[in-house]
Amino acid sequence: MALALITIFMSSSVLFDWFGIRAKQGNYVSFIVKTNLTAGFIYLIAAYGFIKSRIWAFWAMLSVALLLIYTFALFFIHIQSGGTYENRTIGAMIFRILITLSLSGFIYYDINKRPQNYNKPE
Repeated sequence: MALALITIFMSSSVLFDWFGIRAKQGNYVSFIVKTNLTAGFIYLIAAYGFIKSRIWAFWAMLSVALLLIYTFALFFIHIQSGGTYENRTIGAMIFRILITLSLSGFIYYDINKRPQNYNKPE
């Protein structure tokens, strides 16, 4: 849940220039920030599903991971075409993808080890 809230706060701060954060970000890539904002909201939905022991929480997290991987590929196209960016964006995207995949695995493992009648669909 903390990852979701931090992601939403930071992404929306850059997009809407809250608290002067946009100026501190340098050459941010808007489609990366928008994807991260979308990911933040899906993280919240997945957190709810995890709390309720729903297997769809795993699928939500896996979907975010795939979205981030796709966006990362587009980011490399952006770089190759001469677009401006910050080098730290590469590391941040790799970190976010790895964290999302790890959380997906954790959710899958945790929900499937619970009693079968507990994680039935609503």
